[in-house]
Amino acid sequence: MAIIRWRPLDEAMESLLENLPSNSDLAVDLYDQNDAVIVEMAVAGIDPDKVEISVEDNSLRIAGEREEKEEVEDRNYYRKEIKRGSFERYVALPTAVVPEETRAEFEDGILSIYLPKKKATKASKVKVERK
Repeated sequence: MAIIRWRPLDEAMESLLENLPSNSDLAVDLYDQNDAVIVEMAVAGIDPDKVEISVEDNSLRIAGEREEKEEVEDRNYYRKEIKRGSFERYVALPTAVVPEETRAEFEDGILSIYLPKKKATKASKVKVERK
């Protein structure tokens, strides 16, 4: 039988890193599509009626709730990585958008958010007056 050296610091660091909050399960794709910015987020297993989306100051907020499932006491988990409970993700938008025209769709576990870009205003000339 091989002797394995116990490294308590390594064990503690691994435990700490496993329990840190992570946005990896809240990953988003953000891309440009002509007159809109598109944000896609995988939200499999989440009821779309429990997702809240808001746009403010060129920032998109996606929040929601993953159903809490009762933990079965007699199970001896080797890993327990599925996140439960509420979540919140902020995404900085690359350009100004029209919040009132934002729409969202949910299909096959993917939440797609369409944010129409704000139209650029034409530059106006200002006449300098003499006094």
